[in-house]
Amino acid sequence: MHKASLIAAILVALSGCDFAAEIPPEINKDPYPSTYQALPRTDFAITGVTLLTGTGQRIDNADVLVSDGKITKVGTKLRIKTDTLIDGSGRWLTPGIIDVHSHLGAYPSPYVDSHQDGNEITGPNTAMVWVEHSVWPQDPGFNRARAGGITTLQILPGSANLFGGRGVTLKNVPATTVQGMKYPGAPYSLKMACGENPKRVYGSREQAPGSRMGNMAGFRQAWANAQHYRADWANYETGLEKLPPKRDLQLDTLAGVLDGEIMVHNHCYKAEELAMMIDMSKEFGYHAGTFHHAVEAYKVPQLLADNNVCAAMWPDWWGFKMEAYDMTLENIAIVDSVKNGCAIVHSDSDRTIQRLNQEAAKVLYRAQGLGYEITEADAIKWITSNAAKALGIGQYTGAIEVDKQADLVLWNQNPFSVYAQAEQVFVDGAKVYDRNDPAYQAVSDFNLGQSLEAL
Repeated sequence: MHKASLIAAILVALSGCDFAAEIPPEINKDPYPSTYQALPRTDFAITGVTLLTGTGQRIDNADVLVSDGKITKVGTKLRIKTDTLIDGSGRWLTPGIIDVHSHLGAYPSPYVDSHQDGNEITGPNTAMVWVEHSVWPQDPGFNRARAGGITTLQILPGSANLFGGRGVTLKNVPATTVQGMKYPGAPYSLKMACGENPKRVYGSREQAPGSRMGNMAGFRQAWANAQHYRADWANYETGLEKLPPKRDLQLDTLAGVLDGEIMVHNHCYKAEELAMMIDMSKEFGYHAGTFHHAVEAYKVPQLLADNNVCAAMWPDWWGFKMEAYDMTLENIAIVDSVKNGCAIVHSDSDRTIQRLNQEAAKVLYRAQGLGYEITEADAIKWITSNAAKALGIGQYTGAIEVDKQADLVLWNQNPFSVYAQAEQVFVDGAKVYDRNDPAYQAVSDFNLGQSLEAL
């Protein structure tokens, strides 16, 4: 065949092809959706209890009515019609405790190498990984945390990388799949880490970054790439480009942050780096989110508040590396004391998550001893409503208010006492733990064969 005729034949053949079939469909932003269903529940009321609402209010001799998994009445001497009454006399009621920084399931206990899947350290930018793909729901740590009043927790990747990947918020209920725990409506998060960790991990491998300035350059280049990627998709969606950009899972996550759909959670200790992270968020047009550990947050509390940034901190863990050395035990109280300050107590531990109320109590005790006017009603916000705000679920949980989900903890006494124990724990109005009833003391599949009660 003549060359010209061959070309003509090819063009004719191509004209009949359906190019649209080669264009990928719209990106599914929720390919692993929650399958969570509330556990069996009944309407009930708790009466005569000392109530900390999570909004800064304490109500003595309070009554709380729960219907269809939500809080429907809160007050004193309420007229209550329900089949189930729980006597709260001598007890305290708080919102369910929320831990914004956990690695349960991704770094489960007992420690087994084959189940330690919390950090993809193959490169400084692993924004393409999702920690939920590593979470093992049968980690016994979930049950132990529930016994400590934890109803909601964010699972994060580790902090070796500049971008460690996506985090996920879970309801702390027994489940066989992570989708069965996944909090409906909770936004995804992006774990970032500045400071020593990335430069130590990758500098030691003769990779970038090897310094703090290398960290910043790595962050900025990644955000610049995400801006271009986002613009390319916008051009395609508006018809300026006929073919879509090549799909990039790493840039999908970063673009999600730029679009305001994914919330940043940043492992960052030092005051000057907190300030730089905020400046960088303004440079590229996203919200700086929540700083984790933030040992030097006390140096810049107004900067955090002015930018609507929360700080999730330990009460007294410091000095284990140089960036954690310049600590004060008043750190959380100082962040809390400024107008619009958002202070949070987190665990970052499979052990202290079991007593996050006592971690908050340490801060309260120290602050009151130094003259801070902080009460139990204020301090409970550090592990309830402030934590819910940081996770983007404040409209659902974190406070005992009408129409909020009935995530509740009934304590045997003041939850800031060293002797406090969670007696009953509810998620969406369903009892998920009862200290006095083995039927509500879940045993994971991993422990089942080792339990004497199971024999």
